[in-house]
Amino acid sequence: MMQATPLFPSMSATPPSPHQCFTDLINRARAYTPAPYAVVWPGEDHALLGPLDAAQQGIIQPVLLGDEDCIHKIADKNRIDLQPYQIIHSKTPESAAQKAVELARTGHVHGLIKGSLHTDVLMHAVVAPENGLCTGRRISHVFLLAVPTYQNLLFVTDAAINIFPDLSTKRDIVQNAIDLHIGLGLGSPKVAILSAVEVINPKIPSTLDAASLCKMAERGQITGGTLDGPLGMDNAINPEAARIKGIASPVAGQAQILVTPDLESGNMLAKNLIFMAQADSAGIAVGAKVPIVLTSRADSVQARLASAAIGALYARYMVQQAAAF
Repeated sequence: MMQATPLFPSMSATPPSPHQCFTDLINRARAYTPAPYAVVWPGEDHALLGPLDAAQQGIIQPVLLGDEDCIHKIADKNRIDLQPYQIIHSKTPESAAQKAVELARTGHVHGLIKGSLHTDVLMHAVVAPENGLCTGRRISHVFLLAVPTYQNLLFVTDAAINIFPDLSTKRDIVQNAIDLHIGLGLGSPKVAILSAVEVINPKIPSTLDAASLCKMAERGQITGGTLDGPLGMDNAINPEAARIKGIASPVAGQAQILVTPDLESGNMLAKNLIFMAQADSAGIAVGAKVPIVLTSRADSVQARLASAAIGALYARYMVQQAAAF
């Protein structure tokens, strides 16, 4: 009887400890000065305790923006001393988001962490035309997924912000993910542009976009990574699947960034890996003037720490890049 090929065969014979990639990022972030981060509307236990845990471990220096009475009640209930932390009272989630953006614009904080407010409330302040944090690039979301049986982190993008991205937006989504990969010290990534098939089919628009993105990379419109596509999910991450289909490329079978056709497919892919493959996850929005850490109530303690570590490391990278120009 033939033995099934593992889903993630690019691992060593001995799989790494679960979520070792996140542990490595957390340890690296601890080695630097804590990054100043605005925690926007920490009105529930998870929204306050996660950032304060990261603060206690030397990853971030939080500025808490929200209802001061509520923040103190949560802290008292959990026996946490708030004395070391700055609290800026805000009456509403909207005012907290606006103040956080202002702090980021003036350089008082180097990133934002979403608390218990809705993501669209936070992003509304971020993308405000005159006083937001937009750059010339479209903001996009990246899921970082640590699959227990996979050696490297998998980046899945965009699964939370851009619903039906056009080619220009996909270019920004790809570049944002590449910059994040490099900024976290993970090197130049292999980027798979996913579709349902591996050949260009005019009836499947995502295959045309994939081909265009690869050509854009060849012409220098996308830099820092190696692209290939269209690729199916199987031959993007499974060398044997790529071999069987005769796909020879530096990306097939060993992709580190998975670019999905739209938000729905990206979100389903990420959730499948989280709930079916027991992947730990972190989420971050990039493409703005500062990184924006987006956490979920369902995140584990380690995933929250990893999100903070990713935010801190990338914020440090962005500050260094800005200073270089």
